[in-house]
Amino acid sequence: MLLTVIFYVGITVEAMSAALAAGRRKMDWFGVVILACVTALGGGTMRDILLDHYPLTWVRNPYLLMIVGGAALFTIAIARVAHRLRWPFLLLDALGLVAFSIIGCNVAMEAGHHPIVVIFSGMLTGITGGILRDVLCNDIPLVFSSELYATVSIVTGIVYYVGLQWGLPTDLVVIIAILVGFPLRVAALVFKWEMPKFVYDKDMR
Repeated sequence: MLLTVIFYVGITVEAMSAALAAGRRKMDWFGVVILACVTALGGGTMRDILLDHYPLTWVRNPYLLMIVGGAALFTIAIARVAHRLRWPFLLLDALGLVAFSIIGCNVAMEAGHHPIVVIFSGMLTGITGGILRDVLCNDIPLVFSSELYATVSIVTGIVYYVGLQWGLPTDLVVIIAILVGFPLRVAALVFKWEMPKFVYDKDMR
């Protein structure tokens, strides 16, 4: 139940952040809605396609498209005050990242995949939507150049998987994973923790 609630919060926030990105690119309303759908549901869709897990989440539950599209259109209406909601957006996005990662791990575990695939499935679910959003907006994906994001997803997945292997109750493991992943992402935002960057300049030779 907890994961379900966080999932809906997560896709709503992802849709709204995508709508703002679309607005910065001066897209029309159709573009805003499509970008929101790709961002909010793209991670789960990519995971399901690669793991041969059908039907896709939004095919099984078409109302997700209405929720995401509605969130995008609502964002258009409140765009003038959206800048005041930066930190609430970031915090809810961090919570969504953790939830998506756990859900992605669950899908792979239910299919009996190797632990490495389980962790990768969680990461794929958590970060792919943002990558697709940035690519469609012709930007370098933030996950490749900003504060720790994919790393948080990986750590969350590992904590979740190991907790289940130890035989701990599922609900307790979910809470533990959230208590590890969410503060880690928030700390990365506050303290600007990033992965080391690779900088290559041919003039450096």
